[in-house]
Amino acid sequence: MRLSKQLWQENQDLARACLETPFVRGIADGTLPRAQFSHYVGQDVFFLQTFARAYTIAGAKAPDWDGFCELHQLADGVAKELELHASFAALWDVDTHNVTVAPTTRHYTDFVMATAWGHDTGMTVTALTPCMRLYAWLGQQLAAKGPHEHCYAEWIQTYSAPDFEDLALRLEVLTSTYAMDNKQIHLTYRYAMQCELHFFQAAFAWQG
Repeated sequence: MRLSKQLWQENQDLARACLETPFVRGIADGTLPRAQFSHYVGQDVFFLQTFARAYTIAGAKAPDWDGFCELHQLADGVAKELELHASFAALWDVDTHNVTVAPTTRHYTDFVMATAWGHDTGMTVTALTPCMRLYAWLGQQLAAKGPHEHCYAEWIQTYSAPDFEDLALRLEVLTSTYAMDNKQIHLTYRYAMQCELHFFQAAFAWQG
C-alpha cells in the first residue's frame, strides 16, 4: 500500500471528526453564521500563506529537480486557492491584510514552519498532505449531499472539484516518494490532522 494512502486510512477517525464538527455541518447546510465564516476566511488566508512558504522551502530542499518543480507548482495552486478567499473577503468585508491571528491558527502555522525549516522534504510534505487530502475529502462528502443553493455552495464546489483532487493526489505522490515509513512520519501526519480538527473547532467557537 502506498504510504500516503496508509497514513490517510490510519486517520479516518480524525477525518470523520472534522466532518462532524458544527463548523463543517454549518457549511454543508448553509446555517453557519456568516461572522464565524468571515473569521475563518481571515485565519485560513494566514494559514495558506504559511502553507505556500512551506512548499517553497520543501522545494528548495528537494533532492531532485522534479521535486523542486512540482513543489513550486503546488505553491502556485495555493495562490489560486487564495483567490477564492479574496472573493469571500471582498463579499463580506474581511480585511485579510490585518488579521489578528488566533492561537489555534498560530499553533498550526508554527508547526508547519518548524517542520519545513527543521526537516527534509519528506517530513514537510507529510505535514502538508493532511490539509489537502482532508479538504478534498470534505468537499466530496458535502457535494454528494447536494445540490447546494446557499452562500457556502462555492466553498463546497471548490474543494469537491477534480482540480483540487488532482492537487491532493500530487502532494500524496510526493509524500510517498520522499517520506520514510517510520514512526515520526506517522506521528507528524496525525499531528497535522489534529491541527485541522482544532482549526475547525476554534473557528466555530470564535465569538467576535
